[in-house]
Amino acid sequence: MTADTKDRIMEAARLTVQDLGYGGLSFRELAKDVGIKSASIHYYFATKGELGAALANRYTAHYGAVLDDLLTQGLDVETCMARYTDVFADTLRADNRLCLAGMLGAERNQLPEEVQTEVVKYGEMNERWLARVLALRNPGGPEENERQARAIYAAVQGAQLIAHTRNDVSLYEEIIATYRANGLIP
Repeated sequence: MTADTKDRIMEAARLTVQDLGYGGLSFRELAKDVGIKSASIHYYFATKGELGAALANRYTAHYGAVLDDLLTQGLDVETCMARYTDVFADTLRADNRLCLAGMLGAERNQLPEEVQTEVVKYGEMNERWLARVLALRNPGGPEENERQARAIYAAVQGAQLIAHTRNDVSLYEEIIATYRANGLIP
C-alpha cells in the first residue's frame, strides 16, 4: 500500500462527503471509486470516524495554508476578503459542492466525536484568520474583530448553503455583494 493510495482514498472521500455528506460515505462505494478492495481502506482507516477526522484535519490544514499565504502577500483587507469569499464560491463551482466543514457541521449530531472536534477546528481556524485580517484595519479591537470574524464566517457559510440548495452560484455572489454593500464584509 502506498501513500498515493491513501491520498486517492482521501480525495474520493472528500468529494463524496462534499456531495452526499458523512452519511453518504460508504467504504464499499469508496473502494469502487478508488478501484481497490474495501478491506484496503481499513488498512489506512480503521473506522469511518477515523477517515472523517483525517479528512477534516487535512481540509483545515490545506485551507489554513491557503489563507495564511494571502496574509504573507501583504494584500489589503478588501482583497483578502474577496479572495476568502472566492474560495467558497469555487467550491460551489465544483459540481455544486459545499465546504467540507459546512457539510459535516450540518450532520453534527450523527458524527463521531473525533470528526466533530475536527470540524470545530476548521471553523476556529477561519475565525482566527478573519480576525487577523480585520486587525489590519482595526488593530486595537481584538474582541470586536473576533465577533465580526465569527459573523463573517457564519454569513459566508450560510450564503454558500443557500446557493447550494438552489444550485445557483450566482446567488452566492449576490448575497456576498449584499454583505459587502452593507458593511458586514469589508
